[in-house]
Amino acid sequence: MPSTSTTHHRRSRIAPVLLTSAAVAALALAGCGSGGDHAGHGGGASTATTTSRADVDAAFVAQMVPHHEMAVEMAELVPRRSERAELRTLARQVIATQEAEIVRLRTIADRLGVRLPAGDGGHDAHAAHGGGALERDAATLRLSVDEMGMSMDMAALERSKRFDRDFIDAMIPHHQGAIRMARAVLVAGADPETRELAKAIVEEQAQEIAEMNAWRRAWFGAASPAGGVPGAG
Repeated sequence: MPSTSTTHHRRSRIAPVLLTSAAVAALALAGCGSGGDHAGHGGGASTATTTSRADVDAAFVAQMVPHHEMAVEMAELVPRRSERAELRTLARQVIATQEAEIVRLRTIADRLGVRLPAGDGGHDAHAAHGGGALERDAATLRLSVDEMGMSMDMAALERSKRFDRDFIDAMIPHHQGAIRMARAVLVAGADPETRELAKAIVEEQAQEIAEMNAWRRAWFGAASPAGGVPGAG
């Protein structure tokens, strides 16, 4: 687990983007069939370009590392901003699970020859991975960047005066994005270890979405505007 000083340095370099709690569109993977050697390339648009199953694996691995790092950064805010035992327990769970998965993803990346985004983690890593790699990888997974759950303002969450609700409303779309990315691999990827990890991500983060929505209904009277576990297609 990274030291406190390393985590603080990483957090301080995040480039803020728009925080949204609006409903996140469900992934439609109907055009990304599980049979054959290639999957369609692009976020739903018709294109002559084809994407190999190895490309899908590589895009997932390359972007899930900083995606997980963003979740860890968000969870690390909880101990000093929330007094709710439920959120503190969830934060510890997110940090432990996703840091372990980051280690595994980096090992997979080495094995597959995948170049990971540079930088100190989170959104900063995406910015450092130049040449539109985030957008290209999103298209390979047949997703938009927003559908991947990358649209959030960490600085706004840090300053929030209603932290518990805003944390839930930021973490649920982020989890939804991870589930969409993982399902893209389960539909169109090929590497067995990557698919195994993707299945675990779907299961664990679906459970956490359900928990967060239950707390939000109990504490604030309604589930998150982002909704629940995204549909399978």
